[in-house]
Amino acid sequence: MDAVIQINELCKTFKGEQTILNVNMRINKGEIYGFLGPNGAGKTTIMKMMLNLVKPSSGEILVFNQSIKPASYQYLKKIGSIIEYPVFYERLTAKENLEVHCEYNDCHDKHAVKEAMEIVGLIGAENKKVHEFSLGMKQQLGIARAIVTKPEILILDEPINGLDPIGIKDIRELLVLLKKKFGMTILISSHIVSEVESIADTIGIINHGKLLKEVKMDKIRKENTKYLEIKVSNLEKTL
Repeated sequence: MDAVIQINELCKTFKGEQTILNVNMRINKGEIYGFLGPNGAGKTTIMKMMLNLVKPSSGEILVFNQSIKPASYQYLKKIGSIIEYPVFYERLTAKENLEVHCEYNDCHDKHAVKEAMEIVGLIGAENKKVHEFSLGMKQQLGIARAIVTKPEILILDEPINGLDPIGIKDIRELLVLLKKKFGMTILISSHIVSEVESIADTIGIINHGKLLKEVKMDKIRKENTKYLEIKVSNLEKTL
């Protein structure tokens, strides 16, 4: 498979302390890459470096086989992202927020806003002001904004943080849909292993700024074929 993001020997030093240590990653076209690690492991810093929000101290990042330089920005038109918590114009409606985003991204598709809101399940809330949204709805709107211009790559930093089980399930299903319908390459970070491994094609595990392992989920699933079967008398009550 073709790699759309390659990271080679990436390092970052903050105030004399090396926080990212010789990280190598490969994210292939059309896959969901689960970036796992505890809070403070370095996930957000690496994602910010991919988006040129933070500059590496050394190493190289290639996106679409182009090396990212300090002044690079054109490649960002092909990337949708949420880093940390999505921020909106709170007194504008959801639709108006997406329209503003389209305008400054030079996107003139008249159907793009409606389609994005349909995909994330916010039809009916398009004229509601964002300050009235729940946390889950804001996460959905953040993803809608990230995909409204139909990017080739989607980078999501802890998008399931603070969501209830139903909200987490909705986000999971949405990411699988985006992969299947649009062929998007998706990088999603989380500290909750169970919520990512079920949808990821590849897992990268990071701790203390070091990438400990990068592995294909197919390989893990083949190695872990044992299971426990439980028979119940009443399926509805069990569920």
